[in-house]
Amino acid sequence: MAAKTSQKKKKFEVDKNQIKLLKKLTETPGPSGGEEKISAIIQNEIKPYINKMKIDLMGNIIAEKKGNTKGPKIMLVAHMDEIGLVVKYIDDAGFIRFVKIGGIDDRGLLNEKVAIHTKNKSFRGIIGSKAVHLQKSEETKKVINYEDLYIDIGAKDKKDVEKIGVQNGDYISFLSELELLPNNFVCGKSLDNNIGVLVLIEVLKKIKNFPGTIYAVFSTQEEVGLKGARTAAYTIQPDFALAIDTTIAGDTPGIDPKESNVKLGKGPAITFVEASGIGAIVPKKVRDLLTQTAKKEKIPYQIEILSGGMTDIAIIQLVRSGTLSGGIGIPTRNLHTPVEISSLEDVDLTIKFVEKIVQNLPKYL
Repeated sequence: MAAKTSQKKKKFEVDKNQIKLLKKLTETPGPSGGEEKISAIIQNEIKPYINKMKIDLMGNIIAEKKGNTKGPKIMLVAHMDEIGLVVKYIDDAGFIRFVKIGGIDDRGLLNEKVAIHTKNKSFRGIIGSKAVHLQKSEETKKVINYEDLYIDIGAKDKKDVEKIGVQNGDYISFLSELELLPNNFVCGKSLDNNIGVLVLIEVLKKIKNFPGTIYAVFSTQEEVGLKGARTAAYTIQPDFALAIDTTIAGDTPGIDPKESNVKLGKGPAITFVEASGIGAIVPKKVRDLLTQTAKKEKIPYQIEILSGGMTDIAIIQLVRSGTLSGGIGIPTRNLHTPVEISSLEDVDLTIKFVEKIVQNLPKYL
């Protein structure tokens, strides 16, 4: 009798084309309300894999891909905007004051490199404050409010800034290059939500046999009120919607497992509850669809119950007479900073998971 042989887990291989695309996405500016450049990259990338596409008044990309049989209208949404800043005021000495776009922790702003995007060109700057040598003891112990920070672009004075072309209302993005880390982790800015964007692009490329019609939505202004997804869902009137986004990883020092027990490298997180119920509460029918599909396809998954934070499904659920909706979160450390960290293995699993959800959907509707 032959001895049983144990099957080794297949070694994960990084997809170089996906990394190249992710690098392009993350290093392209796309602050909420200023998504034009990131939108152009996405449109070019998905064009060969869809039947038709339109850009609505909110700037959402709504791409339609027909299945091989009749079936439901399926809305897959990944927001393409990122957190950022906007020029508010230029003082006489040429230093630029700003407001925040999206949820940004003031503690992470000081000394960051940024790019200010004018009508024709982008200019680099540094976020600065009073030198530590001149701070009193009590000042060094306080978090510096963003209103007390400034951006230095090397200008001589206000006229010099205006001559360069910077003006109030110009968008500002953080500067950070995508980097590969050990264990197939990746670090960079705007992984929230360019990781989700990458997943949705790859699903459009790979999926072939599925029922119904996919409406792939790359939504705008999620970071400032889930705005784009609201109007897109109103237009589409989907039978089912699934949001693909990042989520808080609880596997770093300072986070108690009771606050978040989602970890990098352990698979996508299925949303059950957002923001203690102020956001989405996912119906049992959708929970069953997602968890049973993951089990059937042997895709490792995690359960996400959040006390804070919400995604596009929170608003899609409420459009018209309501939409059956669910969410998948890709665990990410350091969210809403220029140094977010995600696992490429989680990304790969999420692509497979979304594809299988779409194919299994009719059994649950």
